[in-house]
Amino acid sequence: MARTAEHGRLEAAMSVDSHWRRWGPYVSDRAWGTVREDYSKDGTAWEYFPHEHARSRAYRWNEDGIAGVCDRKQEICLALALWNGQDAILKERFFGLTGPEGNHGEDVKEYYFYQDCTPTHAYMRMLYKYPQRPFPYETLVARTRERTRHEPEYELIDTGIFDDHRYFDVTVEYAKADEEDLLMQITIVNRGPDAAALHVLPTVWFRNTWAWAPGAARPELQQLDTVDAVSAVEARTQRYGTRYVCFEGRPPILFTENETNTRRLFGDPSGPACAKDGINDFVVQGATTAVNGTGRGTKAAAHYIVDVPAGGSRVIRVRFSPTVPGAAAFTDFDAVLATRQEEADAFYATVIPAHLTADEAAVMRQSLAGMLWSKQFYHYDVKAWRAGDPAQPPPPRGGKRDARNAEWTHLYNDDVISMPDTWEYPWYAAWDLAFHCVPLAMVDADFAKRQLLLMLREWYMHPNGQLPAYEWNLSDVNPPVHAWAAWRVYELERARTGTGDIAFLERIFHKLLLNFTWWVNRKDEGGNNVFEGGFLGLDNIGVFDRSQPLPGGIYLEQSDGTSWMAMYSLNLLTIALELARHNPAYEDVASKFWEHFLFISYAMAHQEQGDDVNLWDEQDGFFYDILRLGQGRYERVRLRSMVGLIPLFACATLEESQLQTLPAFRRRMRWFLEHRPEFAASVALMRQPGQEARGLLSLVSPDRLTRVLRYMLDEQEFLSPYGIRALSRYHQAHPVSVFVGGTEHRVDYEPGESTTPMFGGNSNWRGPIWFPVNYLLIESLRTLHHYFGSEYRVECPTGSGQWMTLAEVADEIARRLARLFLVGADGRRPVFGGEDRFDRVPHWQAHIPFHEYFHADTGKGLGASHQTGWTGLIACLLAGNVVSPFTTGGDAHQTR
Repeated sequence: MARTAEHGRLEAAMSVDSHWRRWGPYVSDRAWGTVREDYSKDGTAWEYFPHEHARSRAYRWNEDGIAGVCDRKQEICLALALWNGQDAILKERFFGLTGPEGNHGEDVKEYYFYQDCTPTHAYMRMLYKYPQRPFPYETLVARTRERTRHEPEYELIDTGIFDDHRYFDVTVEYAKADEEDLLMQITIVNRGPDAAALHVLPTVWFRNTWAWAPGAARPELQQLDTVDAVSAVEARTQRYGTRYVCFEGRPPILFTENETNTRRLFGDPSGPACAKDGINDFVVQGATTAVNGTGRGTKAAAHYIVDVPAGGSRVIRVRFSPTVPGAAAFTDFDAVLATRQEEADAFYATVIPAHLTADEAAVMRQSLAGMLWSKQFYHYDVKAWRAGDPAQPPPPRGGKRDARNAEWTHLYNDDVISMPDTWEYPWYAAWDLAFHCVPLAMVDADFAKRQLLLMLREWYMHPNGQLPAYEWNLSDVNPPVHAWAAWRVYELERARTGTGDIAFLERIFHKLLLNFTWWVNRKDEGGNNVFEGGFLGLDNIGVFDRSQPLPGGIYLEQSDGTSWMAMYSLNLLTIALELARHNPAYEDVASKFWEHFLFISYAMAHQEQGDDVNLWDEQDGFFYDILRLGQGRYERVRLRSMVGLIPLFACATLEESQLQTLPAFRRRMRWFLEHRPEFAASVALMRQPGQEARGLLSLVSPDRLTRVLRYMLDEQEFLSPYGIRALSRYHQAHPVSVFVGGTEHRVDYEPGESTTPMFGGNSNWRGPIWFPVNYLLIESLRTLHHYFGSEYRVECPTGSGQWMTLAEVADEIARRLARLFLVGADGRRPVFGGEDRFDRVPHWQAHIPFHEYFHADTGKGLGASHQTGWTGLIACLLAGNVVSPFTTGGDAHQTR
């Protein structure tokens, strides 16, 4: 692999003396409406801190902005504000509906695209489409309020605001001249038929860290007297010394304070005259007293007013550096920007396979750009949040907020973290992040490893071993995929460099032991190796809310909870055996996870409660949840969903060549097979050698596998033109109802957005396509093929008469997933949902959104529109970087 300039920066960034990652796109798209900023008694974060307050209220924990960058501790930020002369407010942040306002939960109502980014952020580019007409804030809220959960969301494009192409394409690029010298270029293109004026306000400000405690140090921005055609602001930071923001063209500089406007929000006559919204009030309302005429403050913006002819463009240049501005501030600007663009191209030429089409390569590069732009500074100290701040009123006691996250007072987050979506989910989620790290490892394995380790640090992981789920409920339970991600990141780095990071693997393994123990102790209600888990990230996939206890001692034995634990056992077994190659002491702990897997496998097929019922249903040939009703009574929940496919995830091969080098583990394994045959019999084909004499650890025998795949590969059941559905289409005509406590709970097939209010209305696992579980299915099929070989074939699609190996089935599912984003024979991208403007109009059709999930029958992107977190797995599929197989021995290799 060619070593590029960006590779050199990545290598340097691993040193504590290097700061190539210090500055990056770490400013969220939204900080209002978050749990961190919620100080209400009832814990209604959306209502307590709405968008209407965001321009006027100082944030306690994080900042937000458009195309924002900051340092890794977010002391100082740089972002973009705009005003088209028509809007009621300055466009300083993206607008969207809150959870209660949206008919399908929270929903951003803007069009912006992260187009390019290198892992050290030496070059970044994003595009925002800003309308020239008044932004329809009230219309979006009102029209959505009229819609039911059975109707689609009302989108910004539906308002007609982009008709006649009356909008600006605003492209923001950043380039680093060196570790501390940051260039910002703003290019405005008028797509409309008439000339139009635009106010452009590149803005610099300090995060408010001084208003919360008496005597806290207060930073300052100050205007400098400059010569030549530049204006400049001096920023006196605590961490980085004095820095300078230099604006080309001598625009006027507007100063205010990043302080809450208590006059506007709370009717406080003694509130600050110059507050956070001072620049807004000056530009939009002409309020000259709203800004500080002395050229000082904690927030400042250069005020450009540009006239852009129809079809024309204007460029604005800004420099943010520790160098005192002078005549040469912009002499090398264009050269640096061009160089970083060329270096980004050279870097991605080593990442994106040459055999991809231009369209495939563009999708892959944009998906990785979105992932890198989604790295955010995240600050949340639960103890301080619960106690309140000395200079502020104490938080109310006794309400929902007081109970929220009460058992997580050890948690202290103050880091740059990969977020699922920087607007809709500007907070980390444990299982989302695990998936993020796999595509991130393609471009920055060091960052991916650091992210995985971070979640296991003592100020994140609970002392009892639980991982924090997400800020709305840190105690919720996500699937245990951290070990899987750690192994995948290890393998991807080893495949690329030839050397695996054993120190990383060993370090993370010890922490994962604590988490595994938490699962065993907390989520096995009956103590029989059948696990409950709760909602497990699949939200409303069941007939009732699996996060809530059922009445009267009723509980659910979950096919997915048990299968995730079986997979977790195999993941840790794989890691332990790899470590044992370097240290024989790990052979003993490898035996522990070998036996754990056998116990779980046995429990899925053999219950010992006198009723001979288990998660596998022999009649249907599928895995189902079991509803335990007490006194030996039960009900099998005959719902064909992803819950019944997750058992396929728990599979791995044992390589005979590796077993020869691990005598202690091999002896223990043979003893167990000979003396506990009842457990060993439940493990598919452990005794029967497969390809190259390898063994197979799996929850499914060949017969059961064939029967499950019959459903999964049936286009009238799970197999969609765009991947594997979360719920079988069979239930469109055959809904499932279960009565619990006299109440009917029903599930219908819903290929798009769900009609249930469960989980705040943003719950959509009853039919759509989700990337993370599809990706794991593809991996599992490759692993199973590694054992069975080409002789084992299944009909795909079911009933087609076409027979495929499991590797070919995996390829077919990967192709269907990729089809979501690629231009088809009809000239359309399914992700656009048939919207002509995106499919047919230049300047729209090449910009790809990476949604949270996808309509199973049409491929339309749904949910969070920038969730390049786990949907970023498309980069792995396009590159062929599904590491195959999941094996406990041999080197990683990649397949297409």
